[in-house]
Amino acid sequence: MLQELLSIFRGDNPLSKVADNFALMLNLTREMTYSSGQIFFGEDHDENAQDKVHKADAEVNELERTIRRSLMTHLSIPGNSVDAPYSLLLMSLVKDVERLGDYAKNLSEIVEIGPDVLPESQELNELMMIRRNVELVYQACANVVLSSRQGEAIELIRQGRETARKCDGLVARIGQSSYDASTTTAFILGTRYYKRINAHVLNVLSSVVMPLDKIDYYDDGTVNQSIGTGN
Repeated sequence: MLQELLSIFRGDNPLSKVADNFALMLNLTREMTYSSGQIFFGEDHDENAQDKVHKADAEVNELERTIRRSLMTHLSIPGNSVDAPYSLLLMSLVKDVERLGDYAKNLSEIVEIGPDVLPESQELNELMMIRRNVELVYQACANVVLSSRQGEAIELIRQGRETARKCDGLVARIGQSSYDASTTTAFILGTRYYKRINAHVLNVLSSVVMPLDKIDYYDDGTVNQSIGTGN
């Protein structure tokens, strides 16, 4: 399905006009995630850093609305109903990317309720490793999706699923720790937001290997079955 959508992106079809906006959404939310990580871990001390993330989120939201309007206009023209499946796919992908912006913004806001400095600890080291893994998969996501590279998408999905398991384990350990309330809240929210960012990136990647009705469902069995059947 994604390969057909990409052929529309690259052709003269009116839907090709949304390609640049979709790519821009991916780039903006990826940069938001990087920036929010720097804010959360205390690496960016620019007093305007959080405002920049908020402004980028507003831009992402407007791009989502623009893409939706373009698709609705396109489908309202007689004879364009053949593009409905591709439009549904794009609607799903755009919503995932919009949610990526929301979670990146949420990540940047944790500093408002957390400690001035996150304490040096094993939990901090593990969360920084989770951050690194999420950012690496996100960095590769756009190129893999826009070039429809199935093998790479599957490997990234598997890496992302392992990251999700690490997030769950870390949350459980933090919940049993002796940190004060502010630190515990910051650690748990940071871990959860990275898990949600990771999940929506994997949803986007699933479009490379899954048929439309199974996008967002990417367990090993269904992914391997999709590749085996050529879907």
